Amino acid sequence: MDRLLKILRELHPEVDFETEEHLIDGMILDSYDIVALITEIQDEFDVTIDARKILPQNFNSAKALYALIQEMEGI
Repeated sequence: MDRLLKILRELHPEVDFETEEHLIDGMILDSYDIVALITEIQDEFDVTIDARKILPQNFNSAKALYALIQEMEGI
């Protein structure tokens, strides 16, 4: 989770990603952020995020995003 939080903070250092649960719904992350985030996650965690998994509920919080990463890792 720490590696994910580091990636997120590099995008938006002003956001408390540990508690924020409306990253998409609250329009904190935009489409450019999502593309950058997917690229960084794929590089950092050596996973491929399936296009079918790019849904608001998977990107609305760091916890949801980390669960997606774990799913992609097969954990």
